[in-house]
Amino acid sequence: MAKTEVSTKFNPRLGKKELDLLTRLCNAVSVSGDEQEVRAIVLEELRDFADFTKVDAMGNVLVRREGTGKDRVRVMIAAHMDEVGFMIVKDEGDGVFEFRVIGGVDPRQLVGKPVIIGRDHVPGVIGAKAIHLTTPEERKQVLKVDQLRIDVGPGGDSKVKVGDRATFATKLAVLGPSIRSKALDDRLGVFNLIQLVKQAPENVDLLAAFTVQEELGLRGAKTAAYGFDPEIGIAMDSTPANDLPHYDGLPNTSHNTRLGDGPAIYIMDRGTIGDQRLIKWLTESAEAEKIPWQFRQPGMGGTDAGEIHKTRAGVPSVSVSVPQRYLHSAAGLIRIEDELNTLKLIHTALKRLDRSILNRQEKSNGKEK
Repeated sequence: MAKTEVSTKFNPRLGKKELDLLTRLCNAVSVSGDEQEVRAIVLEELRDFADFTKVDAMGNVLVRREGTGKDRVRVMIAAHMDEVGFMIVKDEGDGVFEFRVIGGVDPRQLVGKPVIIGRDHVPGVIGAKAIHLTTPEERKQVLKVDQLRIDVGPGGDSKVKVGDRATFATKLAVLGPSIRSKALDDRLGVFNLIQLVKQAPENVDLLAAFTVQEELGLRGAKTAAYGFDPEIGIAMDSTPANDLPHYDGLPNTSHNTRLGDGPAIYIMDRGTIGDQRLIKWLTESAEAEKIPWQFRQPGMGGTDAGEIHKTRAGVPSVSVSVPQRYLHSAAGLIRIEDELNTLKLIHTALKRLDRSILNRQEKSNGKEK
């Protein structure tokens, strides 16, 4: 099918149509290794916009949107479809199931959380002994995952089987200037990448990789980048905002990102040192269009860029994320303006991209090296 023609003017917004899409993405169950629900949404949204679409052997959705003109740069942008969650590992009868954590989930915040399980979204709850039944010594201990169970009740156990994925049951909600939801990491990136494919700048070949199993070690990004063989790699994700006030009366000076300060451009994380040419390209693009931005301070964690940049002979790569509070919990929180400015920054930067970006030389004492 011929791709749909789109307007060249790009004005990101979160109207009803866009919010409905983001809600569908966030409310889906797509824990690592079973990304089917989000994959189906991506394929449905982009079927009329892509020049090429493929679901590879890992389950990544690979989409190519070709530009026009000569000597176009091949830009791969990755956003992961998976989320942290749980896997059912044992049926103990009477609607009670043993489970294991998939991805980085803090066991301290699991007790009493509503969950949904499998393709049928069977409702359940993560249970443990009530506080009335615990000893003083037990209350001092952090419960381990193998001490917890998912309880769906006898009426729901026929729809749950070993191997099913489960995730938090939190539904997306708009809270004034903010959005609260599970799985904003990285359904925000998936949402943004869908918008970029639909309104791709014509001066680049956009290689969109909706990846799998990022939360288990960037697994999908490795094979996606090998297949695409891009010249530039960008990971779009969400990153923790350590911006709550200190409770000892002192100001918080150790934040890595802050809500409301715009998209976070990575200098370095555990898996990647951002390419200096791309960092400069992004910051100059933001300044030119007066888009607020911030550096994501070096620290732990990582994005799909950690595998993209090591592919084949190497790929200059960088990450850009939406700051978010309470990642990998039952409910994250973002500012809508940060989300829209992230999308605007990437689109603006792509429109300004040409091969000279890759040909930039570092300077030493004002002289070209």
